[in-house]
Amino acid sequence: MTTIVEKPRTPAKSRILAKHRIAALLGAALLMAPFAASGFIGSRTALAATPETVILPPTQGSYAPIVSADKPAVVTIMTTLKAENASSDGASPFGDDSPFDQQFRDFFGQRQMPVPQQRPAEKAEALGSGFIVTSDGYIVTNNHVIDKALTIKVTLDDGTELPGKLVGTDPKSDLAVVKIEAGKPLATIAWGDSDKLQAGDPILAIGNPFGIGTTVTAGIVSARGRDLHSGPYDDFIQIDAPINHGNSGGPLVGLDGKVVGINTAIYSPNGGSVGVGFAIPSDQAESVVAKLMKDGSIKHGFIGVQIQPVTSDIAEAIGLAKPAGALVARVDDGTPAAKAGIKSGDVITALGGKQVTSPRDLSRMVADLNPGAREGLSVWRDGASKDLTITVGTNDDGSKQASADTGDNSGNAAQHVPTIGVQLGDLTADIRDQLGLPGDENGAVVESVSPDKPAADAGLQPGDVILSVNQRPVASAKQAKAAMAEAGKAGRKAVLLLVQRRDQQSFVTVPFAVG
Repeated sequence: MTTIVEKPRTPAKSRILAKHRIAALLGAALLMAPFAASGFIGSRTALAATPETVILPPTQGSYAPIVSADKPAVVTIMTTLKAENASSDGASPFGDDSPFDQQFRDFFGQRQMPVPQQRPAEKAEALGSGFIVTSDGYIVTNNHVIDKALTIKVTLDDGTELPGKLVGTDPKSDLAVVKIEAGKPLATIAWGDSDKLQAGDPILAIGNPFGIGTTVTAGIVSARGRDLHSGPYDDFIQIDAPINHGNSGGPLVGLDGKVVGINTAIYSPNGGSVGVGFAIPSDQAESVVAKLMKDGSIKHGFIGVQIQPVTSDIAEAIGLAKPAGALVARVDDGTPAAKAGIKSGDVITALGGKQVTSPRDLSRMVADLNPGAREGLSVWRDGASKDLTITVGTNDDGSKQASADTGDNSGNAAQHVPTIGVQLGDLTADIRDQLGLPGDENGAVVESVSPDKPAADAGLQPGDVILSVNQRPVASAKQAKAAMAEAGKAGRKAVLLLVQRRDQQSFVTVPFAVG
């Protein structure tokens, strides 16, 4: 009898989820204990309520007709992979900036094959779920379910086992397509419309948790648009229907029985379901799956900018009517953005005729573009809108479509950018050498920071270099001071500074001190 084991590992470092864990739902060790009864939805009368409170009765009836229609199209996917791929050697399917990358190893869920003690394990097995979308055997699952698989075995709802052939994968959206040949038409599940989902809508999750067999759980949509920092497509549906290891790739369905999401991850302090799960929206997944079925791969667009949010203070500082768009902190040399004339300090407000409301919007828009496409792009620059044309480049593993400003600033530019309350000096040759700056670097160096002024609260440090004030380059301390004074005379409540610290550049608003 095969012994099922899980190898717990310590995360490399804490991230945004601190004490809790987000984990891909790849199959883990089988649960060798009876299951406790969980919550049950059934008919009951409304609870007594005060005159100010209205409590509605739960949904009446049974989910059995939905389950009966969808369950035959849900499959179990078992992969065989090299043992080192499931070990702690860093083989994570997620990006370096994702919390998945750190937690994946704790929850990868391998099933070690029994071998003599004197020999290391040569193979491991991993478990996941999937669902059939065409009667000729195309199956949708998560990329992390089949990542680096040597073999793929698909088990249908009736117990039939068939070899699976990998058609295509897209790691950035964590989606994959597998094909089986059953010799007969297969049951399928249709795509639904996830855009219509609202918090509070009932949903069902179907999959094979822990390898115990196809299981259905019920719950509601807890939230929309969750960002787990795992890639440009972060727009997860949060659900409270219990999902666990092995549910990865299984369908999330609405009351019409159609797929509205693909179960992908859990948020948990202990590795098991605590009622916080995440699914990829179907409206996002359907187009990716269609491309994978047709071409076997996807090339994502790339423009080559580092971006950050536009806050209310930033909008005020640059004269933008509302805090919307993506502020360009840096343009990489030789990229499509540089060739199109995009500059540091621009706020990208539209791409391809669609409004950009946030950095995440822009990142997703760029990722969806075809390399080589020419698109119109609007930026806010020097107090006015400017139209540009950009030719989209090709994204690869070493670049990001339109990356949010990361690094030491942790998304909070105010930690790195000064406000009023600093002593500025010119960049001399000696100072450039001390700071490791190029010989032609221009700007104003921060010599000291007043501890009781806004600069100290903002985290400004001696050695930071102010490169621009209100999107205009400054070559000296005199120019920087003059630009700040000009902003004050114009009635601005703050100025926007571009500051360089070591190899990082960030924008931040600088509120003027009162008094």
